[in-house]
Amino acid sequence: MTGTPKKYMNPYLAGFVLGFVLLSTIYITGRGLGASGAMKSVVVQSVNTFAPEYSESQSYYSNYNDSHPDGPLKTWLVFEVLGVALGAFVSALASNRINVKLEKGPNVKNNTRIVAAILGGSLFGFGSQLARGCTSGSALSGMAVMSFGGILTMISIFGMAYSLAYFFRKLWINKTN
Repeated sequence: MTGTPKKYMNPYLAGFVLGFVLLSTIYITGRGLGASGAMKSVVVQSVNTFAPEYSESQSYYSNYNDSHPDGPLKTWLVFEVLGVALGAFVSALASNRINVKLEKGPNVKNNTRIVAAILGGSLFGFGSQLARGCTSGSALSGMAVMSFGGILTMISIFGMAYSLAYFFRKLWINKTN
């Protein structure tokens, strides 16, 4: 596409809209938003498909399959994540922002950025399973219903991010000090 990309939405307005969507979701469905459960469903379906004997022999997979008799991929979380991906694509298309690029600091090699992204995403995904939810599910949805666990999750996520930012700052800025 040609043309100038549209400006981003005001972050305060975007936060308000996200909060409204979150509260509407809780009111309409009785559940908050979240995405890590969709990834778990994909992993369970993959194990069921490629290693069915292993899936049947492990209580975790057996219990998950028993609680999802229609199959792991037929859960609302999977459809939510597909909707988010489709919505992001439509939004990028409408705002003229469709392109492929690797976001990184000026002194970072592409391979370093890719490895760091995969490692960080894997650690966050593992942590979301330990915490029984991701940022959206545990923190945002939890805080929307004034859950102490949701508040603690958000404090932990931002606290760790601020604590570790000092050590990773050279990946993003030009200054060496």
